[in-house]
Amino acid sequence: MSTIAPIAVYHEHPDWFRPLFAELERRGLPVARLDAASHRYDPAEQRVPWSLVVNRASPSAYLRGHAHSTFHTLHWLRHLERLGVPVVNGSAAYALELSKASQLDLLASLGLPFPAARVINHAAAAVAAASELRYPVLVKANVGGSGAGITRYDTEAALAQAVALGRVDLGVDGTALVQEAAPLRDGHITRVETLNGRYLYAIDVYPSAGSFDLCPADACQTTGGQELVRGACAVDAPRNGLRVEGVTPPAEIVAQVERIAREARLDVGGIEYLVDDRDGQHYFFDVNALSNFVADAPRVIGFDPFVPFADYLEERAHGGAAVTGAAA
Repeated sequence: MSTIAPIAVYHEHPDWFRPLFAELERRGLPVARLDAASHRYDPAEQRVPWSLVVNRASPSAYLRGHAHSTFHTLHWLRHLERLGVPVVNGSAAYALELSKASQLDLLASLGLPFPAARVINHAAAAVAAASELRYPVLVKANVGGSGAGITRYDTEAALAQAVALGRVDLGVDGTALVQEAAPLRDGHITRVETLNGRYLYAIDVYPSAGSFDLCPADACQTTGGQELVRGACAVDAPRNGLRVEGVTPPAEIVAQVERIAREARLDVGGIEYLVDDRDGQHYFFDVNALSNFVADAPRVIGFDPFVPFADYLEERAHGGAAVTGAAA
C-alpha cells in the first residue's frame, strides 16, 4: 500500500483518461480526481493535500461547454507553483498549449521550420495577411484542440466572402493564425510523443478528407484497415475516419522534437509535423501539452504508453525531479 499523499489528476473530459486512472489504481496509488469544469481554490492557502498535481486540462474544453475552465486553469497552476507543489505540465506548458501563435514563436526561437503564417486579431485583417502567403490557407483559432477552429480557404475570393459574411471566427481569445495549408506528402502528418523531454513513440496519422481532427485516441483503424479499440474515448463516439500506424522518424527530427519538448517544459506531450509535398521538407505545426495516447497502442506501437507515463508520475509523486525543467 502506498504511503504517499494522493496524486491529483485535474481534467474535464469524462473519458480520455480512463486508461490512466486504471493504471494508477492497478498500482495501488492513491488518486484524487479533480473536475476542471467545476473547481475552486483559495489564494491564501499555504498547502494542498496532494503529492503531485497532473494537469490534463484541454484547450478544447469550450467544445464541451467548459470554456470557463480554460483560463481558470492557468491561474490555478501558477498558484500551485507559487506554493511549490509538483505539477505535471505546469503553467508554462499549459500556456503554450493555449496559443498556437506562441508555439510558432517557440519554433522560431529554436530555428526550426514551420508553415508560413501571420497572426491576426481581427477577421478583417485575414485577407491582407493571406496575401503574403500561398493559397490554400488555413485560418486557425489561437486556442484550438481536436481540430476545432480551423477553416481552409482555397482562394482569396472565398476568404474575402467569409470575412464579409462574418463567418471568420477568431476563437475564445480573439486571436488567430492565417497559415499556409501545405499539401501532405503521402497524405499524413506525424505525431511524436515525448515523456520527460525524451522520445516515447511516433505515429503517422492519416486524417479523413476535410477533417483537422488529429486526436490519436480517436483513431478508429490502422492503415491496413484493422479496427482499433478506442479505450480513451466515449463508447458512442462517432467513427471519424482517422487511420494510424507506428513509425520511427529520422534521428534528426527526433532530436528536434526533444529540443522542443524541453524548451516548452513539457512533462508529457505530442509534437506534430508534416512533410510538404512541394519541397519534401518537414515543418512542425503543433505542440500538444495534452497527450491522448494512440488508441489500442499495443497493436499500433507495440506497447502501452500509459505504463511509462504512470512510472513517471509515481517517481514524481515520490519526489523525483522533472528533467524537462517543468515547474516542480
